[in-house]
Amino acid sequence: MTGAAAVLAAARKAGVMIATAESCTGGMIAAALTEIAGSSDVVDRGFVTYSNAAKVEMLGVRPDTLATHGAVSEDTAAEMAAGALVRSRAGVAVSVTGIAGPGGSATKPEGRVCFGIADAGGVRTETVEFGAIGRAQVRAAATAHALALLLAALQPAKD
Repeated sequence: MTGAAAVLAAARKAGVMIATAESCTGGMIAAALTEIAGSSDVVDRGFVTYSNAAKVEMLGVRPDTLATHGAVSEDTAAEMAAGALVRSRAGVAVSVTGIAGPGGSATKPEGRVCFGIADAGGVRTETVEFGAIGRAQVRAAATAHALALLLAALQPAKD
């Protein structure tokens, strides 16, 4: 079972809808999920918020967060995930924002991607340094990682 298929199966088992909030992946996570026939029973919606204005308008990311931490930050990823959750019918939302390349800076290098997961348990974030592996590879790796985060969030808690 592919990553997306496993996520859909876990969402069905949990009875939870999914939302995505994507920047550097440009909708690739939602595309991976909806490529599978029948996914509409657990995929609610996807937000592609490439610009800062879109992050503010569509997800409620605070302008102050963007000004203080930048678009590529765990703070922004957290607000993106939380915004997607409250602006959808989903029970879990994943967010991704990063530097796919080419480019980057000394403080925010190419290949840095920040992720957020929001659900009833709150919001969790993490940053992954994929490195300067190329734009397509960073986007693909970020999509795969976001699917893995969704799958983990949808698994029953182990005592």
